[in-house]
This record gives sequence, C-alpha cells and structure tokens, in this order.
Amino acid sequence: MNTKFKNILITGASSGIGAALAIYYAKNGVQNLFICGRNIDRLEQTAVICRDHGVKVHTKIIDVTDKENLQEWIKESNSVAELNLVVANAGISTGEETIENAYNTFQTNIFGVLNTIHPTLNIYKERNDNSLKAIAMLSSIAGYHGLAACPSYSASKACVKAYGEALRAALGKEKFQVNVICPGFVKSRITDKNTCPMPFFMSAEKAAQIIASRLERNVGLIAFPWPMRLASWFISILPNVISNYIYSKLPHKV
Repeated sequence: MNTKFKNILITGASSGIGAALAIYYAKNGVQNLFICGRNIDRLEQTAVICRDHGVKVHTKIIDVTDKENLQEWIKESNSVAELNLVVANAGISTGEETIENAYNTFQTNIFGVLNTIHPTLNIYKERNDNSLKAIAMLSSIAGYHGLAACPSYSASKACVKAYGEALRAALGKEKFQVNVICPGFVKSRITDKNTCPMPFFMSAEKAAQIIASRLERNVGLIAFPWPMRLASWFISILPNVISNYIYSKLPHKV
C-alpha cells in the first residue's frame, strides 16, 4: 500500500511505535522522513533501515520539551519538503509516582505534544492550498480512565485524547486531518520495563501497520486492540465506585 503522505515528520522515532512507523512508511512510498529522538545511536539505526528503501531521511537529536528548538526544527523540515503528516509520538512512562516523575511525565506527554502540533498547525494555516495537512498524536488505552497503578501516565494520555478529539472537531472546517492514536500494550522501551500482565501484547511493527492503515482512511480515534478498547470504554462509563474498585485490583504497572 503506497501512502498518500509524501513528507512525514515523526517525534520519538528512535524506538517503539515511532521507529516502526518510520520504517513502515519508508517501505510504502514516502519521499521524505524527518525523524527525531534523544538517543543518537538508536535514531541512526532507524534512519539506516529507512534509507535502505530509498527514502530521504533527515534526523535530529532533540527533546520535545525544548519548545523553541523543536519549533525551529519543524519549520526547517517544512522548508526542505512541505509536510503532509506530523506524528507527535514521543512519550515517557512515569515509573515511581514521585512529584518529579509526575512533572516530567506531563512535560513530555502533554507539553511535548503541544510543542509538536502547534508549530505544525501554524505552518498548515499559512499554506493556503489544497495540499494534504495532517497531524496525529499518541495517547493510549490508558487514557480512557485514570489508573491507580500509573496516575500521571494515564492522566497525561487522557489529556491528549480529549484534546485531540476536540481539536479534530474544531479544525474540521479548515480541512485539517487530526487523528488520536490509543494503542494498548505494544513492544517498546516503555513496555520492556513492565512487570504486570500485558493482554493482547503486540509488536511495534503490527501496531504501525494498524496506525498507518487507519491514518490513510482518516479514522479520528485509532484505538486498538478492539477487546481492550471495548473493555476500557465499558469500565469508563461505570459508576466511579465500581470502576475505581476494578482498576484498584489490577497489577501494578511499573
């Protein structure tokens, strides 16, 4: 399947879903890939694989919490090739629920997303044409309900989910494609740390295929696998006294 997106920017592309998405698009007709991460070795590994498929790959070592430098990189990338899709993928897990870790989680998972999508939206608004203009942001199945095992992580992902869904509706008249991605347990450096059971665990490559196919069809909320989405949604509509009890009994997520 050749993608409709020709120039794509992905944050957090040094591992997990970000790396898998970059490689998937490299195999499926993208022309330019702009990828960033914090680890130069892992990012270059992703870039080498993508270049093997004849794609122009532009890399940048950057932290998405660095608002000014991230904005400048997005602008520079767009000047090289007009962006069609920007994926705000970079994210972290909280680990121990300390105030410092909670702050860092919110900084990356929420403000890192905002730092990515708003410079992109400004570029899109200045481009007064009919070219494809899409943004996608990574939330999580954990964003359906606050989890006692990981309060900061689930709260940050709930924020991204709600914001992205509202932004899709708000920007509908401007014909921007806005998608929210809510994966379940996917192989990554985050899930590598988990000691709890991970039902419906899947590879990053499989997750990338699902995400990419639904982005092609402009599915607003890309939540998978469906059994986890259904269960999470159902628990989220139960009275709090019941849903909180259920979630309190789940194994701790490290």
